Amino acid sequence: MASIIDGSIFDESSRTLAPAAVGSQVALMSIVSVVTVLLFNFLRPKNKIIYEPKVKYHEGDKPPPRISDSLFGWLPPLVYTKEPELLDKIGLDAVAFLRFLRLMRWLFAGIALLACGVLIPINVVYNLKKVNTKRRDILSMLTIRDVEGDFLFAHVAVTYLITCLIVFCVNMHWKAMVRLRHTWFRSPEYLQSFYARTLQVRHVPKKYQSDEGLKAIFESINMPYPTTSVHIGRKVGKLPELIEYHNQTVRDFEEVLVKYLKGGKIKAKRPTIRIGGSCGCGGTKKDAIDFYTAKLKRTEAAIEEYRMQIDTRKAENFGFASMAAVPYAHIVARKIAGKHPKGTDIDLAPNPKDIIWSNMDNSEAELARNRLIGVFWLVGVCFFNTVPLFIISILANLDSIRVYVPFLQSWFEKSPSSFAFLSGVLPPAISGMFGFFLPIIMRWLSKFMGALTHSKLDRAVVARYFAFLIISQLIIFTLIGVIFNSIQQIILLIGKRASFKEIIDNLHELPDVINRTYINQASYWLTFFPLRGFLVVFDLAQIINLVWLSFKTHVFGRTPRDIREWTQPPEFQYAIYYSNVLFMGAVGLVFAPLAPLVVLAAAIVFWMSSWVYKYQLMFVFVSKVESGGRIWNVVINRLLVCVVLMQLLMILTIGLQYQFRSLKWLSTVPPILIILAFKLYINRVYVPAFNYFSPTEEEIRLAKVHSERADHKGNRLEKRFGHPALHAELFTPMLHKKMMPLLSEVYHGKINNDHAKLDEYGGQQMEAQIVPGGIKIAAIDQRDLEYDPVMYQRDRGELDWDQRSVASTAIFSDLPSNTHHYANASSKTLVGYEKYLAQGPGSNNGHEIEMTPIDSMQEPLLDPRSMAHHQQGFVSQQSLTPSLPPSMYQQYNGSTKEASLYRPQERSYSPSPTYVSTDNLNQGRSPVSPHPNAPASADSHASYFPPQQQHQRQASSNMLANAQRSHSPGPYNAVTQYPPQPQQHGRQASGNMLNSPQVRSASPGPNQAYGQQHARQASGNMLAGTRTPSPGPYQAYGGNQSQMQQQQQHARQMSGNMLSNRTPSPGPYQAYAPQQQPPQHARQGSGNMLAGYSPTSPPGAGPQNPQQQQGQPTNFAGRGAHSPGY
Repeated sequence: MASIIDGSIFDESSRTLAPAAVGSQVALMSIVSVVTVLLFNFLRPKNKIIYEPKVKYHEGDKPPPRISDSLFGWLPPLVYTKEPELLDKIGLDAVAFLRFLRLMRWLFAGIALLACGVLIPINVVYNLKKVNTKRRDILSMLTIRDVEGDFLFAHVAVTYLITCLIVFCVNMHWKAMVRLRHTWFRSPEYLQSFYARTLQVRHVPKKYQSDEGLKAIFESINMPYPTTSVHIGRKVGKLPELIEYHNQTVRDFEEVLVKYLKGGKIKAKRPTIRIGGSCGCGGTKKDAIDFYTAKLKRTEAAIEEYRMQIDTRKAENFGFASMAAVPYAHIVARKIAGKHPKGTDIDLAPNPKDIIWSNMDNSEAELARNRLIGVFWLVGVCFFNTVPLFIISILANLDSIRVYVPFLQSWFEKSPSSFAFLSGVLPPAISGMFGFFLPIIMRWLSKFMGALTHSKLDRAVVARYFAFLIISQLIIFTLIGVIFNSIQQIILLIGKRASFKEIIDNLHELPDVINRTYINQASYWLTFFPLRGFLVVFDLAQIINLVWLSFKTHVFGRTPRDIREWTQPPEFQYAIYYSNVLFMGAVGLVFAPLAPLVVLAAAIVFWMSSWVYKYQLMFVFVSKVESGGRIWNVVINRLLVCVVLMQLLMILTIGLQYQFRSLKWLSTVPPILIILAFKLYINRVYVPAFNYFSPTEEEIRLAKVHSERADHKGNRLEKRFGHPALHAELFTPMLHKKMMPLLSEVYHGKINNDHAKLDEYGGQQMEAQIVPGGIKIAAIDQRDLEYDPVMYQRDRGELDWDQRSVASTAIFSDLPSNTHHYANASSKTLVGYEKYLAQGPGSNNGHEIEMTPIDSMQEPLLDPRSMAHHQQGFVSQQSLTPSLPPSMYQQYNGSTKEASLYRPQERSYSPSPTYVSTDNLNQGRSPVSPHPNAPASADSHASYFPPQQQHQRQASSNMLANAQRSHSPGPYNAVTQYPPQPQQHGRQASGNMLNSPQVRSASPGPNQAYGQQHARQASGNMLAGTRTPSPGPYQAYGGNQSQMQQQQQHARQMSGNMLSNRTPSPGPYQAYAPQQQPPQHARQGSGNMLAGYSPTSPPGAGPQNPQQQQGQPTNFAGRGAHSPGY
């Protein structure tokens, strides 16, 4: 029987190891890949909206690196852009994917070196010495198929080395990811995000489904930190489905209109639509324009009626609770993880943009039912997928079956080269075609089974799609091959007129058939990897997008909405790419000790992928919602499963060689135990540190704290975590402006001109026409077709919209990019700001900087209210002796400092210190501030937080030890006093810090001498010794009154005097002359820290305010009072 097997089934012409088929596939894919790369190089400079959309559309001040239009100008940014800069510009999700690719490329390079360097020589030497030439070919000689005896233990030893290499590499990258994750936790984007300090509560019992009930749940668990606000979810019924139905109708209506009016000409035949029927048969034909017009009118009316009838008082079984600070939320979430207070599940809240709201209200019973149904669907899909797998298996064994199929035998005899070519190309091509739809099915099933967020949906898709690929593409595909070869062997025996007993006796050859089958399939995977390499390069060239856009533009026409959506960067499908990389890794690892060429092919594809996807993530794709690399743990777990699969197949190989009559197969078991122990180590050491922010005591003390009143005042929690359907704007039909005059010929009846407020354009008023039926169609000009970069930055911004305007600060911000949190980077200055400083407010266009209305959606704000930027001024001291600010009687010159125009009252929204990177500590001057940084503390984590003054509003500081200072004039010296004038909008923030025991006499208020519009002074003297009373800020001025009023405009005062012992200062209204009226809108934010009293800020404000942590009363005055968290 062995002769039959050796001579008939696995002869030298066997397709499974036919070198010609593998060689033809490798040659074809290599040539096509090179041509595709060259095509990309020529197309890229002329199609930047396809190949470099992130150059125009990026988040905030985070443009991608500069890229040249030269032929290979895209390569230098890939080489010189490192991980710290990438973390700032593309986010941790993208960095985690690139780091995983880096892990795979180096790991498989090392495995390929081990396998090819050690095992291939052993396999070749053994085959040359002991295997008949008729039973071997050039590929089989490189595999373990015919190796027997003690030579097999060289392969066992290599699996030990591979296992140790994987443990070492994974452990190294796990450490790096935990470090990156903590850096992300301390980044300004995360710390300033509202969701980062919010907890979500699910499965709330009926009696606790109210705001008071949520409070009771949190009070019952004795949290170390209280909540600042709570919000229970509200039922919205079918409103989300109605809105989606309406918006899809708008899209269909726009497509019909654009196609009908394409080229500015009305087509001869009006478009029609078939209602009812199927496959274009049956149903009723109707005019498409009239049908969609009536449908839109009905849906708009239905939505308005539903919104009026909806009972928002009905509560859902989920809610949210905000904490005062980000570290507080993480501490609470970690403390109550897995405890289910009152039967609820409490965890950190996801980004509101990430939530799948339709799954939030599912009960436990609904989730169990949907999961059970989803499992049945997965089994069904897996079963029906055996049909294409059977076809692929047949194509992968064409050489074996051609003797039974006459036309295949005739084809092989006439053209062996074309036969080998197609037998090598068809199987992986068909596999790729069927595999295109599987991720879509898996995503739908995972959503149906109850995924709560899009990022969790990605993790579920990776887990299920990977399992599906392993079961179907590896296990079932191998079993089909075994069954196919077994049936073939039986057919051969029947052809030899063997008896039934001989056929049954021949079953002892089955282990050898199994062993040879899965090893022989290595040649199929050698054709699979060249195809995957080509698909990677094809993804870089974006050929499908280019062809489809050109076809749709010239044949159907594109709607304004299509153009807007296609111009912005597309979303990167992490689940699909991770699954494909993991499956390639599984195939490479499984065949590493069996067929070393497979792992070499996998290493080449991983190196290609690493560079291609780095370009894609830097210049093309964006993450849908940043999750902080949460998918990392999922993919590493699957990688470890691949190692176990490798060992299991090695156990099977050794066992089948000895037919499990010997215990030598036990020598392959220890690597599995090593992997299991390593997984337990990961769960104990890395996973907790990865999931939660673990602040130090100093970080907790210095954390930015938000007040309860601030969160309640703006209903921030309800606004951010309310169902989007409650405030979502309906789509307004849009049409190209040049097509608008044709509407009078499309509709019969009166058309009125109007304006439409488009939420897609940030609420802009666009010209519109009201057609018969009451539908408003907006006219979109050619220049407004592409997505506005400002609107894109607003929509992509992670900061709360009620905290600042993302759109304006993105363009007019003088903030540096957050790269200085990850690595040193330079800051940018506001365009025109230096000219404003040099020429003063009277210069041309100066009013545009100062007087821009802050409530306009179209105009930028004056200055970003960012804590991270302005806090720099509190960290560093410019000098020990303060220099007087430049006089406003003189022209500004180029040397004028920005500090003279610093307006500290605008920082009342961010009183607490920010986190800064340790990268800048102890390294001289920071990239933003020209002053030396504070030294890092002994605590490794505390070094992120240099000591800073909190809630002190002081622009200058004079710290002279034991020096007596003479009478000093105000900042605008050499001017005599003026008689008092009414003061408007005067503001004073005072607070002297003198440790002298002498009692100081009362200082005059800011308006005691005379009034001035917008008068403010920045002063603050911190003397340790005795000093004489200083005059008021305007007491030292001289000259005539009219000159003073002209030249003292916009002067701003802010003094910060903090005395240990002083007499009370008069209030802002106490210093007026008897004939004066109190100034209107006078506001005072005083911070006098005396022996027994301090105006408190929220807990944890800082080291300068020790009284705050003793429960002292709170007193916030002026703008920002009671709302330091804004």
